[in-house]
Amino acid sequence: MRHWIVSLLVNSIVLMVVAGYFEGFYLQGIGSAILASVLLAIVNVFVKPILILLTLPVTIVTLGLFLIVINAITLMITAFLMGEAFVIDGFMMVILAALIIGLLNLLIDKVIIEPIRNKA
Repeated sequence: MRHWIVSLLVNSIVLMVVAGYFEGFYLQGIGSAILASVLLAIVNVFVKPILILLTLPVTIVTLGLFLIVINAITLMITAFLMGEAFVIDGFMMVILAALIIGLLNLLIDKVIIEPIRNKA
């Protein structure tokens, strides 16, 4: 449970960082970032596996790079569910945001969270 909450908080911070750097990526505030993080986690649990299964041949041909597009689609679904509190302008912005969010989450997990988890 603690790991899930830490992941949600890290994801919320990453969403706020991306919103701070790109004009085409808008979050209304920290509450919206936390809600978007929760919704994104739910979409990743229920919708992402279906998308991966449906696009498996394309994902194999592209050696997994199509997963960035799937992450972008889950981000678009989250923005759609959030309405005006979370707006992403254009598909290229969604792709860029999905790529940056994925890289930042990976970096934070490997550099900060994993060493702390291993000490405990």
